[in-house]
Amino acid sequence: MKGIKIRGTGRCVPQKVLSNEELSRCVETSDEWILSRTGIRQRHVCTTESHRDLCVQAAQAAILDAGIDASGIGTCIVATIGGDTLVPAAACMLQKELGLPNDIPCFDLNAACTGFLSALHTTECLLGASGKKYGLVVGCEVLSRVVDWEDRNTCVLFGDGAGAVVVECREEFPSIGAVLGCRGDDTLLSLPGAGTKSPQHISMEGAGVFRFAVEMVPRCMERVLSKHRCTVEDVDFFVFHQANARIIDLVVHKYRIPQEKYYKNIGEYGNTSSASIPLVLSELKEKGMVTGGSRALLVGFGGGMTWGGALVEFL
Repeated sequence: MKGIKIRGTGRCVPQKVLSNEELSRCVETSDEWILSRTGIRQRHVCTTESHRDLCVQAAQAAILDAGIDASGIGTCIVATIGGDTLVPAAACMLQKELGLPNDIPCFDLNAACTGFLSALHTTECLLGASGKKYGLVVGCEVLSRVVDWEDRNTCVLFGDGAGAVVVECREEFPSIGAVLGCRGDDTLLSLPGAGTKSPQHISMEGAGVFRFAVEMVPRCMERVLSKHRCTVEDVDFFVFHQANARIIDLVVHKYRIPQEKYYKNIGEYGNTSSASIPLVLSELKEKGMVTGGSRALLVGFGGGMTWGGALVEFL
């Protein structure tokens, strides 16, 4: 059984920064109200940038960081709830823009905020069944397109951005041992499709999502640790989906995770859905907080309702 390790990371966020103070001029809210409930101070939103722009720049940075040629990429998956077009998929256009081989699987994957973890697991499976060595996984969202900017319960939460990783597959590498699941639900968090009469806006029942998260994140962590026969002490870093700082704080307190073993960037970016975890991974690697041999436990949850976790190592 082949496994994968992270060889390179990259990220891209739009230039426009939208602060809580600016939002308070458009909707009834305040910096104190948003910060105390979510930990968010600002978010990045696209103005001139496209979904494709974010994907390309994040992927290019990851390939450069990995120190490989794009011709060596054997799979390309973009985790997203929606690119610039439904067809072609964002991954297909990324293949073209990067000059990736044309005999590799390229497709988009929608598992909401758990999308990156689902894509990482899928990449491990695809590479394990092929002779290819490297895989490209991108999490990218432009949620500003689907936010109702008059709904203070949702518009304060989300931001745009992209994160990418290049993974390497080898026979001697351990599997990431992904744990994935779903509890079918279309009420707690939803975004109507283009064929419906409903407004194309995200709707969310915040209290219900919060309860789901504080139940599933610990459960998912424990399943990943059990699968790998390790403990909290054996993990070098914990990377949580950046949906709400209070959720992270509750989990950290429950498991007594030292401050140096986790990281929050939700204050800078807000909730970027599938881009959330790879954005953290990119910043950790850039800051030298993870290095070759570091083991990181990744945990995500999102609309669907979906959840996932994995234990990854860095090269």
